[in-house]
Amino acid sequence: MEKGRVLVTGRRGFTGKYVAEALELAGWQVWGGCSRLTEWMTPFDKVADLTDAQSVQQLVDDVQPDAVINLAGIAFVAHGSVDDFYRVNLLGTRNLLEALSRSGYGQRGVVLASTANVYGNTQASLISESMPTAPANDYAVSKLAMEYVAKLFNSRLPITIVRPFNYTGVGQNQKFLVPKIVAHFHRRAPKIELGNLDIVRDFSDVRDVATVYAGLLEGGQESGEIFNVCSGSTIALGKIISMCRAITGHDIEVETNQALVRADEIKYLSGNPSRLDAVLGGVGRRRFEDTLAWMLLCGQSGRPAVRQN
Repeated sequence: MEKGRVLVTGRRGFTGKYVAEALELAGWQVWGGCSRLTEWMTPFDKVADLTDAQSVQQLVDDVQPDAVINLAGIAFVAHGSVDDFYRVNLLGTRNLLEALSRSGYGQRGVVLASTANVYGNTQASLISESMPTAPANDYAVSKLAMEYVAKLFNSRLPITIVRPFNYTGVGQNQKFLVPKIVAHFHRRAPKIELGNLDIVRDFSDVRDVATVYAGLLEGGQESGEIFNVCSGSTIALGKIISMCRAITGHDIEVETNQALVRADEIKYLSGNPSRLDAVLGGVGRRRFEDTLAWMLLCGQSGRPAVRQN
Protein backbone atom coordinates (compact mmCIF):
# COMPACT_ATOMS: atom_id res chain seq x y z
CA MET A 1 0.00 0.00 0.00
CA GLU A 2 1.33 3.42 -0.95
CA LYS A 3 2.15 5.55 2.08
CA GLY A 4 1.71 8.92 0.41
CA ARG A 5 3.68 11.54 -1.44
CA VAL A 6 7.17 12.48 -0.30
CA LEU A 7 9.10 15.40 -1.76
CA VAL A 8 12.87 14.94 -1.91
CA THR A 9 14.73 18.16 -2.65
CA GLY A 10 18.06 17.39 -4.25
CA ARG A 11 16.43 14.28 -5.70
CA ARG A 12 18.95 14.05 -8.55
CA GLY A 13 22.02 14.62 -6.37
CA PHE A 14 24.36 11.94 -5.05
CA THR A 15 22.42 11.26 -1.84
CA GLY A 16 19.01 11.95 -3.32
CA LYS A 17 19.18 9.07 -5.78
CA TYR A 18 19.70 6.56 -2.99
CA VAL A 19 17.14 8.17 -0.69
CA ALA A 20 14.52 8.06 -3.46
CA GLU A 21 15.19 4.36 -3.98
CA ALA A 22 14.90 3.63 -0.24
CA LEU A 23 11.63 5.57 -0.06
CA GLU A 24 10.16 3.76 -3.06
CA LEU A 25 11.05 0.41 -1.49
CA ALA A 26 9.28 1.56 1.68
CA GLY A 27 6.11 2.31 -0.28
CA TRP A 28 6.25 6.08 -0.82
CA GLN A 29 5.47 7.90 -4.07
CA VAL A 30 8.62 9.97 -4.56
CA TRP A 31 8.60 13.45 -6.07
CA GLY A 32 11.81 15.35 -6.70
CA GLY A 33 12.75 18.97 -6.36
CA CYS A 34 15.63 19.81 -8.71
CA SER A 35 17.58 23.02 -9.21
CA ARG A 36 17.72 22.68 -13.02
CA LEU A 37 16.47 20.64 -15.94
CA THR A 38 18.40 17.43 -16.63
CA GLU A 39 18.05 14.55 -19.07
CA TRP A 40 17.26 12.21 -16.15
CA MET A 41 14.16 14.06 -14.98
CA THR A 42 10.80 12.27 -14.85
CA PRO A 43 7.21 13.57 -14.62
CA PHE A 44 7.64 13.26 -10.84
CA ASP A 45 10.49 15.80 -10.80
CA LYS A 46 9.91 19.55 -10.54
CA VAL A 47 12.40 22.37 -11.08
CA ALA A 48 12.57 24.90 -8.25
CA ASP A 49 15.04 27.44 -6.88
CA LEU A 50 15.10 27.13 -3.08
CA THR A 51 16.51 30.64 -2.77
CA ASP A 52 13.35 32.00 -4.43
CA ALA A 53 10.40 31.87 -2.00
CA GLN A 54 7.80 32.04 -4.77
CA SER A 55 9.45 29.17 -6.65
CA VAL A 56 9.48 27.04 -3.50
CA GLN A 57 5.84 27.78 -2.77
CA GLN A 58 4.92 26.73 -6.31
CA LEU A 59 6.87 23.48 -5.86
CA VAL A 60 5.04 22.66 -2.62
CA ASP A 61 1.64 23.55 -4.08
CA ASP A 62 2.29 21.42 -7.18
CA VAL A 63 3.51 18.32 -5.32
CA GLN A 64 1.27 18.59 -2.22
CA PRO A 65 3.63 16.37 -0.23
CA ASP A 66 2.64 14.39 2.83
CA ALA A 67 6.31 14.29 3.86
CA VAL A 68 9.57 16.00 2.86
CA ILE A 69 13.27 15.15 2.98
CA ASN A 70 15.40 18.22 2.31
CA LEU A 71 18.76 17.26 0.80
CA ALA A 72 19.25 20.36 -1.35
CA GLY A 73 22.27 22.38 -0.32
CA ILE A 74 25.95 23.17 -0.78
CA ALA A 75 27.80 20.29 0.88
CA PHE A 76 31.43 20.70 -0.22
CA VAL A 77 33.36 22.51 2.53
CA ALA A 78 35.82 24.05 0.05
CA HIS A 79 33.05 25.41 -2.21
CA GLY A 80 34.26 28.66 -3.78
CA SER A 81 31.42 31.02 -2.81
CA VAL A 82 30.85 31.59 0.90
CA ASP A 83 27.56 33.36 0.17
CA ASP A 84 26.13 30.22 -1.43
CA PHE A 85 26.29 28.36 1.88
CA TYR A 86 23.95 30.87 3.47
CA ARG A 87 21.69 31.47 0.48
CA VAL A 88 21.00 27.79 -0.14
CA ASN A 89 21.59 25.99 3.17
CA LEU A 90 19.99 28.61 5.42
CA LEU A 91 17.59 30.80 3.44
CA GLY A 92 16.61 28.00 1.06
CA THR A 93 15.60 25.77 3.96
CA ARG A 94 13.65 28.60 5.55
CA ASN A 95 11.76 29.19 2.31
CA LEU A 96 10.85 25.51 2.21
CA LEU A 97 9.64 25.42 5.82
CA GLU A 98 7.63 28.61 5.34
CA ALA A 99 5.96 27.20 2.22
CA LEU A 100 5.07 23.95 3.99
CA SER A 101 3.78 25.77 7.05
CA ARG A 102 1.68 28.17 5.00
CA SER A 103 0.10 25.45 2.87
CA GLY A 104 -0.37 22.77 5.54
CA TYR A 105 1.62 20.09 3.72
CA GLY A 106 4.43 17.93 5.13
CA GLN A 107 2.50 16.82 8.21
CA ARG A 108 3.74 13.22 7.98
CA GLY A 109 7.34 14.31 8.58
CA VAL A 110 10.04 16.76 7.49
CA VAL A 111 13.66 15.53 7.60
CA LEU A 112 16.32 18.23 7.28
CA ALA A 113 19.92 17.30 6.49
CA SER A 114 22.43 19.19 8.64
CA THR A 115 26.00 17.96 9.21
CA ALA A 116 28.29 16.56 11.91
CA ASN A 117 30.66 19.41 11.03
CA VAL A 118 28.66 21.54 13.48
CA TYR A 119 30.61 19.82 16.29
CA GLY A 120 33.90 21.26 15.05
CA ASN A 121 37.29 20.05 16.27
CA THR A 122 36.36 18.04 19.32
CA GLN A 123 38.50 15.27 20.76
CA ALA A 124 35.57 13.37 22.26
CA SER A 125 35.88 9.65 21.60
CA LEU A 126 32.21 9.42 20.60
CA ILE A 127 30.22 12.55 19.83
CA SER A 128 26.62 12.51 21.04
CA GLU A 129 23.87 14.92 20.04
CA SER A 130 24.24 16.74 23.38
CA MET A 131 27.84 17.71 22.60
CA PRO A 132 28.32 21.52 22.38
CA THR A 133 28.52 22.78 18.81
CA ALA A 134 31.61 24.63 17.60
CA PRO A 135 31.47 25.01 13.80
CA ALA A 136 34.87 25.69 12.24
CA ASN A 137 33.92 26.75 8.70
CA ASP A 138 31.14 28.57 6.84
CA TYR A 139 29.55 25.35 5.67
CA ALA A 140 29.08 24.19 9.27
CA VAL A 141 27.95 27.64 10.43
CA SER A 142 25.28 27.75 7.70
CA LYS A 143 23.99 24.33 8.73
CA LEU A 144 23.89 25.19 12.43
CA ALA A 145 22.04 28.41 11.60
CA MET A 146 19.60 26.28 9.58
CA GLU A 147 18.96 24.15 12.66
CA TYR A 148 18.08 27.26 14.67
CA VAL A 149 15.74 28.50 11.96
CA ALA A 150 14.04 25.09 11.95
CA LYS A 151 13.22 25.53 15.65
CA LEU A 152 10.90 28.38 14.70
CA PHE A 153 8.69 25.84 12.89
CA ASN A 154 8.73 22.95 15.40
CA SER A 155 5.20 23.73 16.61
CA ARG A 156 3.85 23.77 13.06
CA LEU A 157 5.75 20.95 11.35
CA PRO A 158 7.01 17.51 12.52
CA ILE A 159 10.70 18.30 11.93
CA THR A 160 13.60 15.90 12.36
CA ILE A 161 17.20 17.07 11.94
CA VAL A 162 19.92 14.63 10.92
CA ARG A 163 23.61 15.29 11.42
CA PRO A 164 25.33 12.87 9.06
CA PHE A 165 28.99 12.13 9.57
CA ASN A 166 31.05 11.28 6.50
CA TYR A 167 29.51 8.84 4.05
CA THR A 168 30.36 7.75 0.55
CA GLY A 169 29.41 5.45 -2.30
CA VAL A 170 29.17 5.02 -6.05
CA GLY A 171 28.41 8.29 -7.80
CA GLN A 172 29.91 10.71 -5.29
CA ASN A 173 31.90 13.54 -6.85
CA GLN A 174 35.67 12.98 -6.96
CA LYS A 175 36.29 16.31 -5.23
CA PHE A 176 35.44 14.38 -2.05
CA LEU A 177 38.19 12.38 -0.39
CA VAL A 178 37.15 8.72 -0.73
CA PRO A 179 35.93 8.92 -4.37
CA LYS A 180 39.19 10.68 -5.25
CA ILE A 181 41.22 7.88 -3.69
CA VAL A 182 39.06 5.20 -5.30
CA ALA A 183 39.37 6.82 -8.73
CA HIS A 184 43.17 6.84 -8.49
CA PHE A 185 43.24 3.15 -7.58
CA HIS A 186 40.69 2.27 -10.21
CA ARG A 187 42.84 3.71 -12.99
CA ARG A 188 45.95 2.34 -11.27
CA ALA A 189 47.60 5.75 -11.03
CA PRO A 190 51.24 5.72 -9.85
CA LYS A 191 50.70 8.45 -7.25
CA ILE A 192 48.07 10.59 -5.56
CA GLU A 193 48.28 14.09 -4.05
CA LEU A 194 46.32 14.62 -0.83
CA GLY A 195 46.04 17.35 1.77
CA ASN A 196 45.97 16.60 5.50
CA LEU A 197 47.09 13.01 6.02
CA ASP A 198 46.33 12.81 9.74
CA ILE A 199 42.52 13.05 9.58
CA VAL A 200 40.28 10.42 11.17
CA ARG A 201 36.64 10.03 10.17
CA ASP A 202 33.49 8.07 10.92
CA PHE A 203 32.44 6.73 7.50
CA SER A 204 29.12 5.21 6.44
CA ASP A 205 27.75 3.76 3.22
CA VAL A 206 25.33 6.07 1.38
CA ARG A 207 22.86 3.19 1.03
CA ASP A 208 22.68 2.82 4.81
CA VAL A 209 22.26 6.58 5.23
CA ALA A 210 19.40 6.56 2.73
CA THR A 211 17.64 3.79 4.63
CA VAL A 212 17.96 5.81 7.84
CA TYR A 213 16.45 8.93 6.27
CA ALA A 214 13.50 6.95 4.97
CA GLY A 215 13.04 5.25 8.33
CA LEU A 216 12.94 8.52 10.23
CA LEU A 217 9.73 9.50 8.42
CA GLU A 218 8.08 6.77 10.49
CA GLY A 219 10.27 6.79 13.59
CA GLY A 220 7.77 8.32 16.01
CA GLN A 221 10.22 10.94 17.34
CA GLU A 222 9.18 14.33 18.70
CA SER A 223 9.37 17.39 16.45
CA GLY A 224 12.77 19.06 16.66
CA GLU A 225 14.76 15.96 17.60
CA ILE A 226 18.32 15.71 16.32
CA PHE A 227 20.04 12.49 15.31
CA ASN A 228 23.64 11.64 14.50
CA VAL A 229 23.82 9.44 11.40
CA CYS A 230 27.07 7.55 11.77
CA SER A 231 28.69 4.15 12.22
CA GLY A 232 30.17 4.62 15.68
CA SER A 233 33.69 3.70 14.51
CA THR A 234 36.51 5.59 12.82
CA ILE A 235 38.94 5.04 9.97
CA ALA A 236 42.17 6.97 9.44
CA LEU A 237 43.11 8.21 5.98
CA GLY A 238 46.10 5.89 5.86
CA LYS A 239 43.86 2.91 6.56
CA ILE A 240 41.66 3.77 3.57
CA ILE A 241 44.75 3.76 1.36
CA SER A 242 45.76 0.39 2.80
CA MET A 243 42.31 -1.09 2.21
CA CYS A 244 42.37 0.01 -1.43
CA ARG A 245 45.83 -1.50 -1.85
CA ALA A 246 44.59 -4.80 -0.42
CA ILE A 247 41.45 -4.87 -2.58
CA THR A 248 43.12 -3.92 -5.86
CA GLY A 249 46.62 -5.30 -5.45
CA HIS A 250 47.89 -1.92 -6.67
CA ASP A 251 50.44 0.19 -4.80
CA ILE A 252 50.40 3.96 -4.98
CA GLU A 253 52.71 6.76 -3.87
CA VAL A 254 51.05 9.28 -1.57
CA GLU A 255 52.29 12.87 -1.70
CA THR A 256 51.18 15.79 0.47
CA ASN A 257 50.19 18.87 -1.50
CA GLN A 258 50.18 21.89 0.80
CA ALA A 259 47.72 23.64 -1.52
CA LEU A 260 45.17 20.99 -0.52
CA VAL A 261 45.72 21.44 3.22
CA ARG A 262 42.87 23.45 4.79
CA ALA A 263 43.54 25.48 7.92
CA ASP A 264 39.97 24.86 9.11
CA GLU A 265 40.16 21.09 8.52
CA ILE A 266 38.40 19.08 11.24
CA LYS A 267 40.95 16.45 12.26
CA TYR A 268 38.76 13.96 14.10
CA LEU A 269 35.06 13.07 13.89
CA SER A 270 33.51 10.03 15.54
CA GLY A 271 29.78 9.76 16.20
CA ASN A 272 27.62 8.04 18.78
CA PRO A 273 24.65 6.42 16.99
CA SER A 274 22.80 5.17 20.09
CA ARG A 275 19.92 7.68 19.90
CA LEU A 276 19.26 6.78 16.27
CA ASP A 277 19.47 3.06 16.98
CA ALA A 278 16.95 3.40 19.82
CA VAL A 279 14.39 5.13 17.61
CA LEU A 280 14.79 2.87 14.58
CA GLY A 281 15.27 -0.34 16.53
CA GLY A 282 18.80 -0.89 15.27
CA VAL A 283 20.39 0.18 12.01
CA GLY A 284 22.01 -2.14 9.48
CA ARG A 285 25.53 -0.99 8.63
CA ARG A 286 27.79 -2.29 5.89
CA ARG A 287 31.49 -2.81 6.51
CA PHE A 288 33.56 0.01 5.07
CA GLU A 289 35.74 -2.52 3.24
CA ASP A 290 32.62 -3.67 1.40
CA THR A 291 31.74 -0.09 0.49
CA LEU A 292 35.21 0.46 -0.97
CA ALA A 293 35.05 -2.80 -2.93
CA TRP A 294 31.66 -1.77 -4.36
CA MET A 295 33.04 1.61 -5.41
CA LEU A 296 36.17 0.10 -6.96
CA LEU A 297 34.11 -2.39 -8.96
CA CYS A 298 31.75 0.27 -10.28
CA GLY A 299 34.29 2.70 -11.70
CA GLN A 300 34.09 4.28 -15.13
CA SER A 301 37.06 2.69 -16.89
CA GLY A 302 35.15 -0.36 -18.14
CA ARG A 303 37.05 -2.95 -16.15
CA PRO A 304 37.21 -3.76 -12.45
CA ALA A 305 40.20 -2.55 -10.48
CA VAL A 306 39.96 -5.51 -8.10
CA ARG A 307 42.77 -8.00 -8.35
CA GLN A 308 41.67 -11.22 -10.02
CA ASN A 309 43.19 -14.32 -8.42
